[in-house]
Amino acid sequence: MVLTQLPRFQYLVFKGPPPNLNFFPKPKLPIKVTCPTLFSAPKSTLSTTEPIPISQFSVSEEPRVEISLDKLFVPPETEVSFDDPNLSTRILKGSNIVVSKYAREAQVLQAEFVKSSVRTEDCPSDGLPEFALVGRSNVGKSSLLNSLVRRKRLALTSKKPGKTQCINHFRINDNWYLVDLPGYGYAAAPQELRTDWSKFTKDYFLNRSTLVSVFLLIDASITAKKIDLEYASWLGQNQIPMTLIFTKCDKRKKKKNGGKRPEENVSDFQELIRGFFQTAPPWIMTSSVTNQGRDEILLHMAQLRNYWLKH
Repeated sequence: MVLTQLPRFQYLVFKGPPPNLNFFPKPKLPIKVTCPTLFSAPKSTLSTTEPIPISQFSVSEEPRVEISLDKLFVPPETEVSFDDPNLSTRILKGSNIVVSKYAREAQVLQAEFVKSSVRTEDCPSDGLPEFALVGRSNVGKSSLLNSLVRRKRLALTSKKPGKTQCINHFRINDNWYLVDLPGYGYAAAPQELRTDWSKFTKDYFLNRSTLVSVFLLIDASITAKKIDLEYASWLGQNQIPMTLIFTKCDKRKKKKNGGKRPEENVSDFQELIRGFFQTAPPWIMTSSVTNQGRDEILLHMAQLRNYWLKH
Protein backbone atom coordinates (compact mmCIF):
# COMPACT_ATOMS: atom_id res chain seq x y z
CA MET A 1 0.00 0.00 0.00
CA VAL A 2 1.35 3.40 -0.95
CA LEU A 3 0.62 6.64 0.89
CA THR A 4 1.04 9.99 -0.86
CA GLN A 5 1.14 13.21 1.18
CA LEU A 6 -1.52 15.85 0.57
CA PRO A 7 -0.47 19.30 -0.73
CA ARG A 8 1.64 21.29 1.70
CA PHE A 9 -1.02 23.43 3.37
CA GLN A 10 -3.34 20.57 4.30
CA TYR A 11 -1.34 18.88 7.05
CA LEU A 12 -2.32 21.56 9.56
CA VAL A 13 -6.06 21.56 9.00
CA PHE A 14 -8.03 21.25 12.24
CA LYS A 15 -10.16 18.17 12.66
CA GLY A 16 -12.74 20.19 14.61
CA PRO A 17 -13.18 23.51 16.41
CA PRO A 18 -10.09 25.06 18.01
CA PRO A 19 -9.32 23.34 21.29
CA ASN A 20 -10.15 24.61 24.76
CA LEU A 21 -6.77 24.25 26.40
CA ASN A 22 -7.91 25.09 29.91
CA PHE A 23 -8.05 21.34 30.39
CA PHE A 24 -5.25 19.14 29.13
CA PRO A 25 -6.13 15.55 28.21
CA LYS A 26 -4.08 12.88 29.90
CA PRO A 27 -1.21 11.96 27.56
CA LYS A 28 -0.81 8.40 26.39
CA LEU A 29 2.38 6.42 26.79
CA PRO A 30 5.28 8.23 25.10
CA ILE A 31 6.72 7.23 21.78
CA LYS A 32 10.17 5.72 22.18
CA VAL A 33 12.64 8.28 20.86
CA THR A 34 16.37 7.70 20.80
CA CYS A 35 18.27 10.95 21.42
CA PRO A 36 21.53 11.16 19.46
CA THR A 37 24.72 12.02 21.41
CA LEU A 38 19.81 24.82 18.37
CA PHE A 39 19.68 39.05 17.98
CA SER A 40 21.35 43.38 17.68
CA ALA A 41 22.71 42.00 14.44
CA PRO A 42 25.80 42.99 12.48
CA LYS A 43 25.22 44.08 8.91
CA SER A 44 28.38 42.51 7.55
CA THR A 45 28.23 39.46 5.29
CA LEU A 46 29.10 36.12 6.83
CA SER A 47 30.85 33.34 4.98
CA THR A 48 30.74 30.12 6.95
CA THR A 49 33.81 27.95 7.37
CA GLU A 50 32.61 25.18 5.05
CA PRO A 51 29.39 24.43 3.22
CA ILE A 52 27.57 21.35 4.42
CA PRO A 53 27.15 18.86 1.56
CA ILE A 54 23.95 16.88 1.40
CA SER A 55 25.82 13.61 1.80
CA GLN A 56 26.89 14.60 5.31
CA PHE A 57 23.42 15.22 6.64
CA SER A 58 22.31 12.82 9.33
CA VAL A 59 19.74 10.52 7.85
CA SER A 60 19.38 7.73 10.35
CA GLU A 61 21.01 4.44 9.40
CA GLU A 62 19.00 2.68 12.11
CA PRO A 63 15.49 3.43 13.37
CA ARG A 64 15.95 6.45 15.63
CA VAL A 65 12.25 6.96 16.28
CA GLU A 66 9.89 4.08 16.90
CA ILE A 67 6.78 5.59 15.40
CA SER A 68 3.83 4.39 13.38
CA LEU A 69 3.43 5.40 9.75
CA ASP A 70 0.46 7.66 10.47
CA LYS A 71 2.66 9.79 12.75
CA LEU A 72 5.29 10.45 10.10
CA PHE A 73 5.46 13.72 8.19
CA VAL A 74 5.56 12.77 4.52
CA PRO A 75 6.49 15.76 2.29
CA PRO A 76 4.44 16.51 -0.83
CA GLU A 77 5.07 14.31 -3.86
CA THR A 78 6.72 11.71 -1.63
CA GLU A 79 5.59 8.11 -1.41
CA VAL A 80 6.10 5.71 1.47
CA SER A 81 5.18 2.07 1.61
CA PHE A 82 4.01 0.15 4.64
CA ASP A 83 6.27 -2.75 3.71
CA ASP A 84 9.38 -0.74 2.75
CA PRO A 85 12.26 -2.31 4.75
CA ASN A 86 14.42 0.77 4.17
CA LEU A 87 11.89 3.35 5.35
CA SER A 88 13.77 4.01 8.59
CA THR A 89 16.82 5.16 6.61
CA ARG A 90 14.70 7.85 4.93
CA ILE A 91 13.67 9.47 8.21
CA LEU A 92 15.73 12.38 9.50
CA LYS A 93 17.44 11.53 12.78
CA GLY A 94 15.57 12.70 15.89
CA SER A 95 12.43 13.58 13.93
CA ASN A 96 9.32 12.21 12.22
CA ILE A 97 10.27 13.69 8.82
CA VAL A 98 10.72 11.61 5.69
CA VAL A 99 13.35 12.89 3.24
CA SER A 100 11.96 13.81 -0.18
CA LYS A 101 13.38 14.37 -3.65
CA TYR A 102 13.42 18.11 -2.89
CA ALA A 103 16.06 17.69 -0.17
CA ARG A 104 18.98 19.43 -1.86
CA GLU A 105 21.02 22.65 -1.65
CA ALA A 106 20.70 22.72 2.12
CA GLN A 107 24.11 24.10 3.01
CA VAL A 108 24.52 27.64 4.38
CA LEU A 109 27.21 29.48 2.43
CA GLN A 110 26.45 33.03 3.48
CA ALA A 111 24.26 34.89 5.96
CA GLU A 112 23.66 38.57 6.64
CA PHE A 113 21.32 40.74 8.64
CA VAL A 114 19.02 42.73 6.34
CA LYS A 115 16.54 44.74 8.42
CA SER A 116 14.22 44.93 11.41
CA SER A 117 10.54 45.71 10.88
CA VAL A 118 7.57 46.39 13.12
CA ARG A 119 4.98 46.01 10.37
CA THR A 120 4.51 43.23 7.85
CA GLU A 121 4.37 45.72 4.99
CA ASP A 122 7.85 46.98 5.95
CA CYS A 123 9.45 43.55 5.54
CA PRO A 124 11.67 42.83 2.49
CA SER A 125 9.69 42.86 -0.75
CA ASP A 126 12.01 40.85 -3.00
CA GLY A 127 9.75 37.77 -2.95
CA LEU A 128 12.33 35.35 -1.53
CA PRO A 129 10.97 32.42 0.52
CA GLU A 130 11.37 32.63 4.28
CA PHE A 131 11.16 30.57 7.48
CA ALA A 132 10.10 32.20 10.73
CA LEU A 133 11.47 31.16 14.13
CA VAL A 134 9.18 31.84 17.07
CA GLY A 135 8.87 30.54 20.60
CA ARG A 136 8.41 31.34 24.25
CA SER A 137 11.01 33.74 25.63
CA ASN A 138 14.16 31.94 26.81
CA VAL A 139 13.42 28.87 24.67
CA GLY A 140 16.79 29.21 22.91
CA LYS A 141 15.69 30.89 19.68
CA SER A 142 18.77 33.07 19.16
CA SER A 143 21.08 30.16 20.01
CA LEU A 144 19.33 28.03 17.40
CA LEU A 145 19.61 30.69 14.73
CA ASN A 146 23.32 31.11 15.44
CA SER A 147 23.77 27.34 15.30
CA LEU A 148 22.03 27.06 11.93
CA VAL A 149 24.43 29.53 10.29
CA ARG A 150 27.44 28.40 12.34
CA ARG A 151 28.10 31.81 13.76
CA LYS A 152 28.04 32.67 17.45
CA ARG A 153 26.75 36.22 17.25
CA LEU A 154 24.66 36.64 14.11
CA ALA A 155 21.74 36.81 16.51
CA LEU A 156 22.88 38.04 19.89
CA THR A 157 21.77 35.83 22.77
CA SER A 158 20.73 37.62 25.91
CA LYS A 159 20.35 36.61 29.54
CA LYS A 160 17.26 38.80 29.59
CA PRO A 161 14.33 37.07 27.82
CA GLY A 162 12.15 39.12 25.51
CA LYS A 163 15.06 40.95 23.87
CA THR A 164 13.77 40.57 20.31
CA GLN A 165 11.07 43.16 19.70
CA CYS A 166 10.93 43.33 15.90
CA ILE A 167 10.64 41.13 12.83
CA ASN A 168 14.31 40.52 12.01
CA HIS A 169 15.24 39.28 8.54
CA PHE A 170 18.51 37.43 7.84
CA ARG A 171 19.23 36.65 4.18
CA ILE A 172 20.77 33.23 3.56
CA ASN A 173 22.80 32.51 0.41
CA ASP A 174 21.15 35.56 -1.20
CA ASN A 175 18.09 33.43 -2.01
CA TRP A 176 16.04 32.84 1.15
CA TYR A 177 15.44 34.26 4.63
CA LEU A 178 15.54 33.18 8.25
CA VAL A 179 13.19 35.41 10.25
CA ASP A 180 13.57 35.99 13.98
CA LEU A 181 10.25 36.89 15.59
CA PRO A 182 9.62 38.28 19.10
CA GLY A 183 9.35 35.71 21.85
CA TYR A 184 6.07 35.36 23.68
CA GLY A 185 5.12 34.74 27.29
CA TYR A 186 7.74 36.92 28.99
CA ALA A 187 5.89 38.33 31.99
CA ALA A 188 8.45 41.06 32.74
CA ALA A 189 7.93 42.77 29.39
CA PRO A 190 5.62 45.83 29.47
CA GLN A 191 1.99 44.90 28.77
CA GLU A 192 1.78 47.42 25.92
CA LEU A 193 4.80 45.86 24.20
CA ARG A 194 3.47 42.33 24.69
CA THR A 195 0.19 43.32 23.05
CA ASP A 196 1.90 44.99 20.10
CA TRP A 197 4.20 42.01 19.53
CA SER A 198 1.24 39.65 19.45
CA LYS A 199 -0.63 41.87 17.01
CA PHE A 200 2.10 42.34 14.45
CA THR A 201 3.33 38.75 14.74
CA LYS A 202 -0.13 37.39 13.95
CA ASP A 203 -0.47 39.88 11.10
CA TYR A 204 2.85 38.61 9.74
CA PHE A 205 1.67 34.98 9.90
CA LEU A 206 -1.64 35.72 8.19
CA ASN A 207 -0.47 38.12 5.49
CA ARG A 208 3.15 37.30 4.62
CA SER A 209 2.81 35.63 1.22
CA THR A 210 6.45 34.45 1.10
CA LEU A 211 6.28 32.59 4.43
CA VAL A 212 7.00 28.93 3.71
CA SER A 213 6.70 27.64 7.27
CA VAL A 214 6.77 28.70 10.92
CA PHE A 215 9.26 26.87 13.11
CA LEU A 216 7.69 26.85 16.58
CA LEU A 217 10.30 26.27 19.28
CA ILE A 218 9.29 24.22 22.33
CA ASP A 219 11.49 23.65 25.41
CA ALA A 220 11.83 19.86 25.67
CA SER A 221 13.54 20.05 29.06
CA ILE A 222 10.23 20.91 30.78
CA THR A 223 6.65 19.68 30.60
CA ALA A 224 4.22 21.17 28.07
CA LYS A 225 3.16 24.75 28.72
CA LYS A 226 -0.36 25.97 28.05
CA ILE A 227 0.88 28.99 26.10
CA ASP A 228 2.86 26.75 23.71
CA LEU A 229 -0.12 24.47 23.14
CA GLU A 230 -2.33 27.48 22.44
CA TYR A 231 0.22 28.92 19.99
CA ALA A 232 0.45 25.62 18.12
CA SER A 233 -3.33 25.31 17.99
CA TRP A 234 -3.72 28.90 16.72
CA LEU A 235 -1.27 28.21 13.88
CA GLY A 236 -3.18 25.05 13.03
CA GLN A 237 -6.56 26.76 13.21
CA ASN A 238 -5.35 29.38 10.74
CA GLN A 239 -3.76 26.74 8.47
CA ILE A 240 -0.26 28.20 8.76
CA PRO A 241 2.40 25.56 7.95
CA MET A 242 4.28 24.69 11.12
CA THR A 243 7.24 22.58 12.21
CA LEU A 244 7.78 21.87 15.91
CA ILE A 245 11.39 22.37 17.00
CA PHE A 246 12.08 20.85 20.41
CA THR A 247 15.04 22.65 22.02
CA LYS A 248 17.35 21.81 24.93
CA CYS A 249 17.19 18.07 24.26
CA ASP A 250 20.62 17.64 25.86
CA LYS A 251 19.25 18.43 29.32
CA ARG A 252 18.66 15.31 31.40
CA LYS A 253 16.40 15.61 34.45
CA LYS A 254 16.86 13.20 37.33
CA LYS A 255 13.91 10.86 37.64
CA LYS A 256 14.19 10.88 41.42
CA ASN A 257 13.35 14.60 41.36
CA GLY A 258 10.25 13.99 39.29
CA GLY A 259 11.73 15.36 36.06
CA LYS A 260 11.00 13.80 32.70
CA ARG A 261 13.48 13.07 29.95
CA PRO A 262 13.29 15.34 26.86
CA GLU A 263 11.96 12.51 24.69
CA GLU A 264 9.11 12.00 27.17
CA ASN A 265 8.19 15.68 27.05
CA VAL A 266 8.37 15.59 23.24
CA SER A 267 6.01 12.64 23.18
CA ASP A 268 3.62 14.21 25.68
CA PHE A 269 3.41 17.45 23.70
CA GLN A 270 2.56 15.59 20.52
CA GLU A 271 -0.14 13.60 22.28
CA LEU A 272 -1.68 16.82 23.62
CA ILE A 273 -2.02 18.40 20.16
CA ARG A 274 -2.42 15.47 17.78
CA GLY A 275 -6.17 15.24 18.29
CA PHE A 276 -6.57 18.67 16.73
CA PHE A 277 -4.83 17.95 13.41
CA GLN A 278 -5.67 15.67 10.51
CA THR A 279 -2.04 14.62 10.06
CA ALA A 280 1.00 14.85 12.30
CA PRO A 281 2.98 18.11 12.08
CA PRO A 282 6.70 17.66 11.40
CA TRP A 283 8.99 17.85 14.44
CA ILE A 284 12.72 17.78 15.14
CA MET A 285 14.67 17.37 18.39
CA THR A 286 17.56 19.83 18.82
CA SER A 287 20.28 21.11 21.13
CA SER A 288 22.39 24.24 20.67
CA VAL A 289 24.98 22.72 23.01
CA THR A 290 25.64 19.57 20.96
CA ASN A 291 24.28 20.94 17.62
CA GLN A 292 21.85 18.03 17.53
CA GLY A 293 19.21 18.67 14.89
CA ARG A 294 21.02 21.51 13.12
CA ASP A 295 21.63 19.63 9.88
CA GLU A 296 18.19 18.04 10.01
CA ILE A 297 16.52 21.47 10.24
CA LEU A 298 18.48 22.79 7.27
CA LEU A 299 17.62 19.74 5.17
CA HIS A 300 13.94 19.99 6.13
CA MET A 301 13.95 23.70 5.25
CA ALA A 302 15.58 22.86 1.91
CA GLN A 303 12.94 20.37 0.87
CA LEU A 304 10.09 22.67 1.89
CA ARG A 305 11.75 25.63 0.15
CA ASN A 306 12.45 23.78 -3.10
CA TYR A 307 8.89 22.48 -3.26
CA TRP A 308 7.56 26.01 -2.59
CA LEU A 309 9.73 27.48 -5.35
CA LYS A 310 8.55 24.88 -7.85
CA HIS A 311 4.88 25.44 -7.09
